[in-house]
Amino acid sequence: MIFSSNYNILLILSSVLLLSVSGTSSVSILDNFFPCLSVYSQHSVPFSAFCTQKNTSFSSVLQSSAQNLRYLKPSVTKPEFIFTPLDESQVQASVICSKELGIHLRVRSGGHDYEGLSYASEIETPFIIVDLAKLRSITVSIDDNSAWVQAGATTGELYYRIAEKSKIHGFPAGLCSSLGIGGHITGGAYGTMMRKYGLGADNVIDARIIDVTGRVLDRASMGEDLFWAIRGGGGASFGIILSWKIRLVPVPETVTVFTVSRTLEQNGTKLLHKWQQVADKIDENLFIRVIIQVTGTGKQKTITTSYNALFLGSVQRLLQITQDSFPELGLTRKDCIETSWIKSVLYIAGYPTNTPPEILLQGKSLFKNYFKAKSDFVKEPIPETALEGLWERLMEEDSPLMILNPYGGMMSKISESEIAFPHRKGTLFMIQYLTLWQDINEDETKHMEWIRRLYNYMGPYVSMFPRGAYVNYRDLDLGMTKKNETSFIKAIGWGSRYFKDNFERLVTVKTRVDPDNFFRHEQSIPPLPIESEPEYCVA
Repeated sequence: MIFSSNYNILLILSSVLLLSVSGTSSVSILDNFFPCLSVYSQHSVPFSAFCTQKNTSFSSVLQSSAQNLRYLKPSVTKPEFIFTPLDESQVQASVICSKELGIHLRVRSGGHDYEGLSYASEIETPFIIVDLAKLRSITVSIDDNSAWVQAGATTGELYYRIAEKSKIHGFPAGLCSSLGIGGHITGGAYGTMMRKYGLGADNVIDARIIDVTGRVLDRASMGEDLFWAIRGGGGASFGIILSWKIRLVPVPETVTVFTVSRTLEQNGTKLLHKWQQVADKIDENLFIRVIIQVTGTGKQKTITTSYNALFLGSVQRLLQITQDSFPELGLTRKDCIETSWIKSVLYIAGYPTNTPPEILLQGKSLFKNYFKAKSDFVKEPIPETALEGLWERLMEEDSPLMILNPYGGMMSKISESEIAFPHRKGTLFMIQYLTLWQDINEDETKHMEWIRRLYNYMGPYVSMFPRGAYVNYRDLDLGMTKKNETSFIKAIGWGSRYFKDNFERLVTVKTRVDPDNFFRHEQSIPPLPIESEPEYCVA
């Protein structure tokens, strides 16, 4: 914890601040927060680091990295202010002051959280945002195959800085290049190399985190239990991630990408049924995801399945593999593009052909929509008859999207309890369902009801007991914990879906490191009351 050199002045100031916040409603939160922050921070805090609702730039700052426009609508409660720290000590000070002043704090590193949990609150107000956008330094060390990356950096920035140093190193994290690395890894972080190297969280060596007392901890000082929990246990439950030390992985100088699309009229249903049987068993250097959309209009409206892939190797080797293991795809040489790993990142992220890699340094998303999403894990191939029923339901919606990501390879070799992320062996693929719209005045209820009906329809064909869900695709339909609720029983509904048997261990870690539940949101890990702590050992 950081202390002023004049401890007596600090105590007096803290007492005055606490009295004013509890006894004078006319005094704004910032009027108390700013002087407190100045006391605890190692460096002076410029007032420009704060953006209040009265600032003309407030909307643009709030929207800067937010992805789901549903949580930017005028009807959604806004933060009292957004604080953008310039260094780690200011993040520490924000935790200390928020705790002392009783201010609810939300942390944003990339703003991709699907239910807006880093920049909106459905359970309590007022609240503030600590935005880590200025903490984005990246230090790559090719000599020991590692890199330190601050929480506010994006996956795209990280990929660029790695490729800048080496053509034969990479990192197995997200497909979207604008993900904030701080929150992304806390949920697991899957990507095109997951079948070869596992998740981003599987390749974390160390971390720096601020705990509830304001201390900066690394792996050695936080202990293995907390280090286990922050890798896959979801963001904003245990502290504020400042940076990750990651393990770089080898990639060939030449990789191959392709996208092959088939409509229903081109035997799309049978092809997808076959993909389900081979995608997790095919060569682990090959990642083939399926993007499912409604295309065309009127009588020409149909379902298009696009097989979007990265192969860690040459096109010649790729064609041999697909011919042997998945000939039904009909992949040809003209479908394939040989390229570098960094350019494959751009291809998979959806950038136009010949886009220079430097665009990754902008850290901006190509997509912002109003949307609702859900997720599932599939353990047995979905029958063709069920797929036909799925197509009927997709055709009912204006702009539906499904993405199927294959498992197998390294994902089946790592134990479910190795890190907090549990969805491993036995999973064929993960499904992401989305419904998207662009008009703020559009009937949101219609889209929400449609995706819930679709989710119910898919119930018999996906994992059960529990029906799994991916924590980085937060879904508040699964339940939420309200203000001052710390009920383990209430949270186990969504907790078991995200974390399976790892949920109890996550609760135990939370109870030890944050018993008063300072770091909280609608689906944060709850602590147990001390007298109710479960009697079992944590390995």
